Amino acid sequence: MKLIKEQIVMSKLALKGGNPLRNEKFPQWPQYDEKEMAALERVLKSNVGGTLGSEVKSFVKNYSKYQNCDFGVAVTNGTQTMEIILRALGVGYGDEVIIPPYTFNATASAVIFQGATPIFVDIEENTFNIDPEKIESAITSRTKAIIPVHVGGRACNMDRIMEIAKKHNLYVIEDSAHANGGEWKGRRTGSIGDAGSFSFQCSKNLTSGEGGFITTNDIDIYEKCWAVHNCGRDIHGKAWYGHPFIGTNARMTEWQAAILNTQMERLDEQIEKRIENANYLTSRLNEIPCIATLKTDERVTRNSYHLFLFKFISEKCRGLSRDLFIKALSAEGIPCSPGYVCLYKQPLFNTPEFKRVTGSNINYNELYLETAERLCEKEAVWLTQNMLLGEKKDMDQIAESIIKIYENVDELL
Repeated sequence: MKLIKEQIVMSKLALKGGNPLRNEKFPQWPQYDEKEMAALERVLKSNVGGTLGSEVKSFVKNYSKYQNCDFGVAVTNGTQTMEIILRALGVGYGDEVIIPPYTFNATASAVIFQGATPIFVDIEENTFNIDPEKIESAITSRTKAIIPVHVGGRACNMDRIMEIAKKHNLYVIEDSAHANGGEWKGRRTGSIGDAGSFSFQCSKNLTSGEGGFITTNDIDIYEKCWAVHNCGRDIHGKAWYGHPFIGTNARMTEWQAAILNTQMERLDEQIEKRIENANYLTSRLNEIPCIATLKTDERVTRNSYHLFLFKFISEKCRGLSRDLFIKALSAEGIPCSPGYVCLYKQPLFNTPEFKRVTGSNINYNELYLETAERLCEKEAVWLTQNMLLGEKKDMDQIAESIIKIYENVDELL
């Protein structure tokens, strides 16, 4: 019998059994040291865990100043900031609020909680933010507010949005959950519209596990938000059991505020590190044919990079799908994800409860916003902010892992 020795071809890609390009972990998140431990011990020994204590008051002062705003309200989480602002502005049943479909569910659920109806407007190709030029066609006699979302830490075109809002007498609520420390033309996010909403959830660039913040330069809006978040009390009232307004208990705890006061000491240094690494990574990714990075805009004077966003172009990688690309990149030791699902495709918008709460007869199944759907389903790729706290060699490994996939794509087809 003649024996034929078969040639063994070793796979190069980790997804197919090869060695991953990277074996190290990216920097952990959140980051902390003995300062956080000391802050928590300080709260424990104070016997004041909540109800507007000294840590909360200190954080309100510090963070309002940091975001260049006259007033601030510290609350339990980012979702409630949106709910409180909308209630304070009088948004309710029968009203409409314009939002992008490329955002977390809370942007829409906060609107629904007030009995109002979310009206979705498509996003820009090269920013992933709401497209201002498509807003006006969505405005009706019921429109009460616009909620631009600063996706990934990159500020929206606030000049154009504010121009439209002024023309139609609409409120602007900046969803700045991703944009702690971000800027548009030198102005901090949350200081440009009527109010700003911030999140300190565990993944955010400033975190206390959960937590949120409302910013405004309007004293009336501030006092209304304060009343809503503090059980409907009057900020000028003296009676603890006096409740002249409809409110809820959304007060930030001393534990959250103590952690945030400490985390703020690192925030600017971390943002600058992310910017430096993001700029370098962008330059490397621009060398790769199947990758499209987002448009540079000088008006975005500070991108706080809660996410590093880019597009995978399947047609330039022999038709490889975005989802298989993500699996291959993750296997190489580069954690990544496709990010958001187009929000109006969530089942909640076609439930009897949604129709009962809002009175809306909109059939969201018929809605099609081309850019948002394409990015969500075929192109968008996310890298998380902690990865940008690494070193230059880490950014090189991200780029080199993508190049490895690009050069060996036949293994995946």
